[in-house]
Amino acid sequence: MPLQQLEQVTLARDEFEALRLVDREGLQQQQAAAEMGVSRQTLANILKRARFKLLDCLSNGKALMIDEL
Repeated sequence: MPLQQLEQVTLARDEFEALRLVDREGLQQQQAAAEMGVSRQTLANILKRARFKLLDCLSNGKALMIDEL
């Protein structure tokens, strides 16, 4: 199915950055939060939203779009 026909979900810049820092770079949430300039709880909330979007796309065949970096 062409990408244009898929429902799209957009990952915000902060969501992408949180995933990158924690899941790809392996930083602890406290370290990632400091790098992003947010509290650890805010980072946890951002990660929760990002992971939900990612799993929604994988589970339901939606296109994951990343907001302009």
